[in-house]
Amino acid sequence: MNRILPGILAMAAVVVASNILVQHLFGQWLTWGAFTYPIAFLVTDVMNRVYGPSAARRVVFIGFLVGVACSVIGTQINGEFGPLVTWRIAAGSGIAFLTAQMLDVAIFDKLREGPWWRAPLASTLVGSSVDTILFFSIAFSATLSFVEPANDVSWAGEVLPLLGVGPAVPLWVSLAVADWGVKLALALIALVPFRMIVTRMMARIA
Repeated sequence: MNRILPGILAMAAVVVASNILVQHLFGQWLTWGAFTYPIAFLVTDVMNRVYGPSAARRVVFIGFLVGVACSVIGTQINGEFGPLVTWRIAAGSGIAFLTAQMLDVAIFDKLREGPWWRAPLASTLVGSSVDTILFFSIAFSATLSFVEPANDVSWAGEVLPLLGVGPAVPLWVSLAVADWGVKLALALIALVPFRMIVTRMMARIA
């Protein structure tokens, strides 16, 4: 456990920071949490490369537990428009995180013998896409309103141009597309710190 403690602490910090920053808007389509949450994939991939899939899954599961704790706390804190976190958002966040991260671990492990960049890039791109689809669909889609009938998310269903310029779609779709775009960009950027961190950690182990 001691060897993966830095990964556990890093994952916990990312999850807590993202849960806080998601409450604050960045522009019209994003929250600040959109820029911190993708770091979770970097943490997972580093742990996977250095210590293997089993260690990476342990880090992910602890991150999931931290996320659940943050969500439960958020449901008990009331803001201007009600609880900071609704049960539907909590469910979407937890399901999306655990599914996407475990998928990331599996894909990375399958591709670990290829070029150094292929496994982290492919696993993060797929994991990020699944995360976005699951979270926004569960949290805001009208077709899943039965998950929490008392939670009014009609605002997310307002039909507007995609990102303000495209075809007419529900607002939550624009939020999802913007979030997905940030995740894809950060997946590419994260290759640099991934390479640097892995190289340093492997040198210490050797």
